[in-house]
Amino acid sequence: MPRFIYLHGFASSPGSRKARFFAESFQELGIGLEIPDLAEGNFRNLTLTAQLNVIARVSRDEPASLIGSSMGGYLAALYAARHPSQIEKLVLLAPAFSFASRWPETLGERAMEQWKRTNTLKVFHYSEGREVELAYQLVEDAGQYEAYPDVGQPVLIFQGRNDTVVPPEYAARFAGQRSNVRLRLLDSDHELGNVLDEMWIETEEFLFGGKLDSLVDGGQRH
Repeated sequence: MPRFIYLHGFASSPGSRKARFFAESFQELGIGLEIPDLAEGNFRNLTLTAQLNVIARVSRDEPASLIGSSMGGYLAALYAARHPSQIEKLVLLAPAFSFASRWPETLGERAMEQWKRTNTLKVFHYSEGREVELAYQLVEDAGQYEAYPDVGQPVLIFQGRNDTVVPPEYAARFAGQRSNVRLRLLDSDHELGNVLDEMWIETEEFLFGGKLDSLVDGGQRH
């Protein structure tokens, strides 16, 4: 059985509601779910490159499937595209494709210029429950990465129809270009908090496909 790794979203943490939900769901199956702190306690200096390095260290080049939320979903796709023989499957929750370009679209030109000049942007950190500082290097670093990673592995995407943070058209564009991607549009918003059980039923089938009993018989649950 491969390892399973959950990648939390932007300004979030391993203690987020969705991370805890998936960890508990995996635990009920007797399977471990690893949830690294992608910021490693240094949110101000966050970059995509540093987070990809965290994923590499956690996965240790061993077979793995990734579950990623928002920015974590985008990171999962980036990592999978670069490690096609290691990563087996992806489950993406409202993945933040086109990550670099959406910052100026969201903030506007003036705010982007101020962020670059001061090297500080105040953002609300959901896990800490307060505003924290974020350096401009996040955007500078993100510019080197493709908006829609060329992922060849099986992918299941859950996307809220009413998502205003990462609108559904981003996931639709990614899925529309690839026959290996299944897009599930749900009556929810970016948090997907009201469809957790529904997502888990499909996630379990997608990842295991009824093979859990044989894995248990083989003593491979962990």
